[in-house]
Amino acid sequence: MMAEGGGPESGGAADSEPVAAQMPTPSTESQKQTIGTLLKTTLRKGDEWFLIDSRWFKQWKKYVGFDSWDMYIVGERSLFPGPIDNSGLFSDQDTQVLKEHLIDELDYVLVPTEAWNKLVSWYGCLEGQRPIARKVVEHGMFVKHCKVEVYLLELNLCENENMDNVVTRHFSKADTIDIIETEMRTLFHIPSEKETRLWNKYMSNTYEQLNKPDSTVQDAGLFQGQVLVIEQKNEDGTWPRQASHPKSSTTPSRNFTTSPKLSSYSSASISSTVANGDSGCTPGYTLNNSTSSGNRLGSYNSYNSSYNYRESQSQPGLCGLSNLGNTCFMNSALQCLSNASPLTEYFLNDQYEAEINRDNPLGMRGEIAEAYADLVKQMWLSRSSYVAPRTFKTQVGRFAPQFSGYQQQDSQELLAFLLDGLHEDLNRVKKKPYLALRDAEGRPDEIVAKEAWTNHRLRNDSIIVDIFHGLFKSTLVCPECSKVSVTFDPFCYLTLPLPMKKDRSMEVFLVRTDPQSRPTQYRVVVPKLGNVTDLCSALSKLCGIPSENMVVTDVYNHRFHKIYRRDENLNQIMEKDDIFVYEVQEEDSERMNLPVYFRERQSKHSGSSTTTMLFGQPLLITVSRHNLIADVLYDKILERIGRYVKQPQNPSSESRASASFTASSSSSQTPECSAASSLSAGLGSPLSDGASCSVSSSNGSNHSVTCNDTNGLYDGEEEAMDHQVSPEPQNGQSEEEEESSDLENGPKEEAVNSSSSPSKLFAFSVVNSYGTANITPLPCEGNVLKLNPHSTVAIDWDVESKKMFYDEQEAEAYEKHESMIQPQKKKATVALRECIELFTTMETLGEHDPWYCPTCKKHQQATKKFDLWSLPRILVVHLKRFSYNRCWRDKLDTVVDFPIRDLNMSEFVCDPKASPYVYDLIAVSNHYGGMGGGHYTAYGKNKMDGKWYYFDDSSVSSASEDQIVTKAAYVLFYQRREEEAPPCKPQPSASLGGAPDAADDHMDTN
Repeated sequence: MMAEGGGPESGGAADSEPVAAQMPTPSTESQKQTIGTLLKTTLRKGDEWFLIDSRWFKQWKKYVGFDSWDMYIVGERSLFPGPIDNSGLFSDQDTQVLKEHLIDELDYVLVPTEAWNKLVSWYGCLEGQRPIARKVVEHGMFVKHCKVEVYLLELNLCENENMDNVVTRHFSKADTIDIIETEMRTLFHIPSEKETRLWNKYMSNTYEQLNKPDSTVQDAGLFQGQVLVIEQKNEDGTWPRQASHPKSSTTPSRNFTTSPKLSSYSSASISSTVANGDSGCTPGYTLNNSTSSGNRLGSYNSYNSSYNYRESQSQPGLCGLSNLGNTCFMNSALQCLSNASPLTEYFLNDQYEAEINRDNPLGMRGEIAEAYADLVKQMWLSRSSYVAPRTFKTQVGRFAPQFSGYQQQDSQELLAFLLDGLHEDLNRVKKKPYLALRDAEGRPDEIVAKEAWTNHRLRNDSIIVDIFHGLFKSTLVCPECSKVSVTFDPFCYLTLPLPMKKDRSMEVFLVRTDPQSRPTQYRVVVPKLGNVTDLCSALSKLCGIPSENMVVTDVYNHRFHKIYRRDENLNQIMEKDDIFVYEVQEEDSERMNLPVYFRERQSKHSGSSTTTMLFGQPLLITVSRHNLIADVLYDKILERIGRYVKQPQNPSSESRASASFTASSSSSQTPECSAASSLSAGLGSPLSDGASCSVSSSNGSNHSVTCNDTNGLYDGEEEAMDHQVSPEPQNGQSEEEEESSDLENGPKEEAVNSSSSPSKLFAFSVVNSYGTANITPLPCEGNVLKLNPHSTVAIDWDVESKKMFYDEQEAEAYEKHESMIQPQKKKATVALRECIELFTTMETLGEHDPWYCPTCKKHQQATKKFDLWSLPRILVVHLKRFSYNRCWRDKLDTVVDFPIRDLNMSEFVCDPKASPYVYDLIAVSNHYGGMGGGHYTAYGKNKMDGKWYYFDDSSVSSASEDQIVTKAAYVLFYQRREEEAPPCKPQPSASLGGAPDAADDHMDTN
């Protein structure tokens, strides 16, 4: 299956045409049971699942009472979700390209085909939106793992005769080469009798024939943006590529050259003799003649894969890695590991070959070790400016399905997998003995630690253990019986927490009840783990309005996406959210706060239908719970918007403007599909143009609902009715009967003017909380409106009225409080020492993470303390910048000041007999941007010349030490200083306590 422009696939269970609800909607309980059961469907290879925007799905769950806490509002008309709207998932509403880095459950939900079909039959979907259908694909080599392939692979297709005409198409990794070739034959109008063959083009002159039609995209190792060329056979039976491209590779073999200088270097074994990591010292090397350079390169060349290189005379190791499609995380980790010279030397000297353990059930048959070795040799022996690590990525994806796709991943997680995989592939222990764990039981730490390390080496003995493994000391103390449990455990890297700021700043807009006051933007400081009450209290101190008279809302696409309860946590609110705080009167038995939306009504050229779209900023108006008269509501709304509604210049213009509201009612309407655009930034987001929706009339009584594009509003409404509120239903049914009928057939729509007077500027309708479906009939008793705390009202303007009386510029105007103008405090720098101290600080175990005390015979919230007993030759430090849960994600962008050299860890090691642990920095993995996306790069210190370089995918450039310490630093690589290393002249560096001069935002994209 394919999709154009990165958008949804076509075909399958639901086609690309607009889909309308076609059958009576079952009860909410039946819907809940049916969809709940279908959501438990097991993923099966080849099945299709569909993406639904989480915002719409959450609204549907509320409407049917899917979760227990929503049971009290089941079937509330104001919660009716309307047609399925996936506009929030698209970065472009026309092409319907998916946004990058969407996260399952947070941004979208996946439903099986049957569930999708049922939801569409009940609610319809927006006109013009194609269903987002995705295949289930299988990952993993030994343990098969199914997952839905959300992001398809983009391939560039062209003909051999005209390579300038490149067409982009998207394919699933489960699609075969034959499917791609068939698509290309159709695309380029190649006759069926013509014989063709397919080529994988790497760069300017390297081609690999794709000669296995049954091979999948995944098996062929195709990557994002790959160029595929289709070649037609000549009439004389020859192939054009044989004649015109004699230098092109026609078999899947490697094609590159080496120089005498490369051969001489290839026999060198890198040794760790650069003292202090100082570029002022001359690095020394020893020659290892155990393996001849000719044999090594000969074996290397025979590895059956195809790469393209650009030859240069660059320094060995200064080789970039092509981005294969969101693989910058992998490139960053590989560059860091490549600059760990003890490990690189091990692979360059082919020492790994004698230690590959193909029988280890925990390993990967040596294939990860071989793939890494091959890549390291390309980076250090080929003198290429960059290489494409596609074979390595394919191998990683086979054994670790989470890395098999082309979604952005975490460089530290890839590094953890790689170190563990290399260890098991190179484990010198062929049969691991069983060893019982034993507590210290009062024995001296030295004896227990030695026992633990010996036991570890009996089961784990590899180059990774030699270089990267250290030993923790863990101490647990029971709070009841004071039982002390001491154990020693190995580690491969240190994950250090960052000191959390207790406060966060938030920018909010305050909307006062004074109709002449513009919204005011404030910046408030609130507890990071606080709740909405804390936000209101902080704002109250700045504006003087009592906090109990505030309602906090999230405004999205001109409607209230969420109205927060006062006890809800602030961690649900992200920086990108547009938070509006409304001054209101406290709700009680006599009054309530009513949401009010603005909608514009337009007529189509055919004259048989109208369209509506939300615009402007919604309001919260305090009204009476009882005896609310239609005219009173109209006057309240008109008074509230008086600041930006101009008074009519003459009565005739007012009459003409209001006359367009006259319309007739309908008995039933069917929601269909429409497109929607994403939220803009800042205040313009909730005040930007709205979405266009329409109602078309085919006869006197039946209406079908369609919607056009822009900002995400599907409609299903008929034209506003200009009549007085009637005390009795017009169809002869009793109020109870009519309400029951409405619930069975789904919410209907009717717009009701507040008065029969022709002088009204707008009509108002009772709508659902999305503003996308009117509720019929308007609940009333005489002239009294029957509204409840869940009601939402929309005021509908026709084009002429809005143009004549609505001052859009003033409506969008706002003021800035001095808190926005005052400079923000510079973010504090945290020393690496503080992170280590925090890691070794005693803590009490959480309620859900207790420890079983063998003395008390029950689980206890014991105190726990980590200490460092021994440290490895290469110390990997992972700064824990990311924190997230199901409804909140965050990245800490604190600058951690870490030393470039002279990191003295001795004071943190509790072994009294340990030798000095002094380290120098050799590499840094950087992450720029926010949670779930961004970009990874790396800094690395080249062992050949002792200089620093910046690795950004295929680009490699020189770097200075004062560029390295930034808030982007994520994973640090330190190499222990050898005692025999010659002294070097000292250079300025960051200390454990102070920040370097340029530690702020170098290359930062936040």
